[in-house]
Amino acid sequence: MQRLRAPIQQVGSTLLSRTSFPRASSRPVFLPQLAAMAAVARSARLAARLSSPLRPAARRAAPSAARQAPFSLSARHSKSSVIQGTEVPVSVYSPDAKGAASSSPDHFSIPVNPAAVPAPEASSDPEDAPITPLQDSLYHRLPRTLQKMTVHGKVIIVTGGARGLGNHMARACAEAGAKAIAIFDANQELGEAAAAELHQQTGLAVSFFRVDVRDGAAVEAAVQNVADLHGVPDVLVNSAGIADSNIPAETYDAAMFRRLVDINLTGSFLAAQAVGRALIAARRPGSIILVASMSGSVVNYPQEQSCYNASKAGVVQLGRSLAAEWAKHGIRVNCISPGYMDTALNKVPALDAQKKIWKSLTPQARLGAADELNGLCVFLASDASSFMTGSNVIIDGGYTLY
Repeated sequence: MQRLRAPIQQVGSTLLSRTSFPRASSRPVFLPQLAAMAAVARSARLAARLSSPLRPAARRAAPSAARQAPFSLSARHSKSSVIQGTEVPVSVYSPDAKGAASSSPDHFSIPVNPAAVPAPEASSDPEDAPITPLQDSLYHRLPRTLQKMTVHGKVIIVTGGARGLGNHMARACAEAGAKAIAIFDANQELGEAAAAELHQQTGLAVSFFRVDVRDGAAVEAAVQNVADLHGVPDVLVNSAGIADSNIPAETYDAAMFRRLVDINLTGSFLAAQAVGRALIAARRPGSIILVASMSGSVVNYPQEQSCYNASKAGVVQLGRSLAAEWAKHGIRVNCISPGYMDTALNKVPALDAQKKIWKSLTPQARLGAADELNGLCVFLASDASSFMTGSNVIIDGGYTLY
């Protein structure tokens, strides 16, 4: 057998070396050629098997019962026994006073109380919580990674920033070091109050523009004025939008349909277009964040809201399309798709029954707090997400998992 291995191995190697397989651009391969190549491959595999040294019979034999016993016993033991103690041993290695590594750890134990494991809770939503902006002195002491996760020195426009999710994201950007905040909203009274409060609490430059996002000329003029007041905007957070729910499609009024699509989808385009033009003209990079909805990816239950779902699906595809077009200009476009959020619009008795269903269909068994988009918004606005564009980030407590 040993004498046969070398000749067979040599034949297999020779066949492989003399056979040229066709490239993708070559003429079509016919069945005889395929058969020849298959035969060569089989010969090569046979040569490889015969060339490997034979294992001793003792090694090929199955392990004895005595050798299997320790493993089997330990496997059975590990499956049936869970270490459940009343305390957890801990070893802590700390450097000495001179900063040198220590080889002798501190040993201690911490008590275990299984009944004390806390249940997850929703984050708080303090509407009147103080806002502490990031100071320059602190920013310059941060490590480079944390610096990139801020919006230090950026001019930010937030549409729909007078209340709700938009207002919370504006506050978050102020805390994260924004140079100036511009709030666009159609509600004069709420917008003025939101801008005044944000300025008084932070000392930042804050401006309010009463703008209907359906009015392209007004949006364009407002963006230009932001550039004149504070500098070319670095970030757009487009949060303006409305929702119509519990209206069957067969009875949905066509005028209502046009109005909702015009605000949610056309408004998103007009705001992004105005900021995109300003950035392109100034030859500056920027980040555009469109607030869509998980309703752009799934159909909600039990409410009927075909128009709202369609408008948000359009926002997601708009964001992807703009990201593809404007990447060459250094402009990133991403979408945030919230799930059910516990905003003022949802805090009405008429929705109590539906909210129970929404919670039951959400793995976290709750609605999102109004400030739980803040971290994602700041991340997408910051340089920490510089290689991220065209994404649609769903933040819904797990609702779309089912």
